[in-house]
Amino acid sequence: MISWHDLAALASGGLVGFTLGLIGGGGSILATPLLLYAVGVANPHVAIGTGALAVSANAYANFIGHARKGHVWWRCAVVFALVGSLGAALGSSLGMLIDGKRLLFLFGLLMIVVALLMLRKGRDRVDRQRPVDLRMCLDTGLAALLTGAASGFFGIGGGFLIVPALMLSTGMPMISAIGTSLLAVGTFGLATALNYARADLVDWQVAIEFIAGGLGGGILGMVLATKLSSHKNLLNRIFSGLVLLVAIYVIYRNRPF
Repeated sequence: MISWHDLAALASGGLVGFTLGLIGGGGSILATPLLLYAVGVANPHVAIGTGALAVSANAYANFIGHARKGHVWWRCAVVFALVGSLGAALGSSLGMLIDGKRLLFLFGLLMIVVALLMLRKGRDRVDRQRPVDLRMCLDTGLAALLTGAASGFFGIGGGFLIVPALMLSTGMPMISAIGTSLLAVGTFGLATALNYARADLVDWQVAIEFIAGGLGGGILGMVLATKLSSHKNLLNRIFSGLVLLVAIYVIYRNRPF
């Protein structure tokens, strides 16, 4: 018989998969709070490790769908994933050394910054594609290293950072940045999850349920992203509001005062 715990894991995974498929990120920033407060995982570090594994699997699944639709710039995707995974491994090693409640408090602050930056965005602009030269490769590698480190430190996929980083460093359009980012999101998440799994900080049963829910949600998100690719500002505003609400709750639950 399916328990409430199982349903919560499936539903939470569906929400994460949907947002990953829709905007290439954002869903991963919700994974840890959902695992802690909806699914009921008690240990913050286990929630981070489990969420990273689930996000990785769902990101790879969504990446395949976007690739089939021609939304992936393969060279940028591979460079960003490989360089960023090094940053993710370093960031996750540092994150495990910090007290769980303090890490979640910092995580909540990061969520507020991200939400406010998304709300400040003006209308979508498609920059002209930059030439593929040494400077572009260096810019892309640096952006990958920094976003990978943040991803590993907080146990998130990092798509909400990767998408704008890809657009800035390469000039690719939003829908291509979404598809391209998912390879890096999956790889960053996998690097983080493997580090946490080595320390026995992954709940495998919850991870499987979370992934199962995310597969269905990811398909819906990808379809909607394709249809609404010219209206990302509206989607970003809606999601930034959700991130802001979750951030306030996480900070309240883990405040040090």
